[in-house]
Amino acid sequence: QVQVVESGGGLVQPGGSLRLSCAASGAITSVNAMGWYRQAPGKERELVAAIISAGSANIADYADSVKGRFTISRDNAKNTIYLQMNSLKPEDTAVYYCKVDQTGWPPGPYWGQGTQVTVSS
Repeated sequence: QVQVVESGGGLVQPGGSLRLSCAASGAITSVNAMGWYRQAPGKERELVAAIISAGSANIADYADSVKGRFTISRDNAKNTIYLQMNSLKPEDTAVYYCKVDQTGWPPGPYWGQGTQVTVSS
């Protein structure tokens, strides 16, 4: 069993910052990708940022709406990713979910329970 746990959500004012964390643990053979998704009320779940391991390097990808404001990073030794969110806007309000894909079996995807981010004055 693979477990995915997010943390770091909360209430923040527009222009503020938050840092989300996601830790994967359990029966992991090898993690090849981890990412952050979000789902706002009445909206479909969308990709926010993802990071893929390529040897010793990590390759990041971002949604256009968060480029320049959000930064994803990874601690490979801990199978943990982070999402540094700066210059937050009300439209960033959503439940943020972490997704994990692995090369083993079952490959997943494995989803966390989500963490609420609310941007409001």
